[in-house]
Amino acid sequence: MKMSRRLCTPALVLIGAMFALAACGDTKTEYTYPDSRDQDPTLRGFKKDSEGLFGSDGLLSYGKKDEGGGSGIAVNSFLWRASLDTLSFMPLASADPFGGVIITDWYTPPETPDSRFKANVFILDRQLRADGIKVTLFQQRRDPSGGWVDAEVNRRTASDLEDAILTRARQLRIAATAAR
Repeated sequence: MKMSRRLCTPALVLIGAMFALAACGDTKTEYTYPDSRDQDPTLRGFKKDSEGLFGSDGLLSYGKKDEGGGSGIAVNSFLWRASLDTLSFMPLASADPFGGVIITDWYTPPETPDSRFKANVFILDRQLRADGIKVTLFQQRRDPSGGWVDAEVNRRTASDLEDAILTRARQLRIAATAAR
């Protein structure tokens, strides 16, 4: 028992010193990130004038109304709501408002029971812009043995879905500004 206490105390002191050193640093460092159109989606939400990981106002500062119609989420709220509205006929597998990712589960249209679709929606910007959304569609068809095999999706279908989401987002924004 004495041996474990001798080892435990220096380890705790070392860990405490590491945390103290990690807290030291220049908090006024400015970082320059690429423009949102060139930005990697994994860097979304980080700002040059941010005062920490979650901004000066904490976690909800990413959803300020003057930055794209937010309501406490890290992406444009009109694009987010429009994406959910447009994909409401498909079952949701996952929806992350802070990362701007919506993943649907497989959906089989009633008129084509041998074909099913899945969609991934990525909201890439906090502004309501045409290049602020990316839709990826997947399709599978039933083979003669009854299993599902991947099939190629027409690129125009994903583009049409993006257009439908953008149209709905514009409608939501117009309705929000008319209500003011």
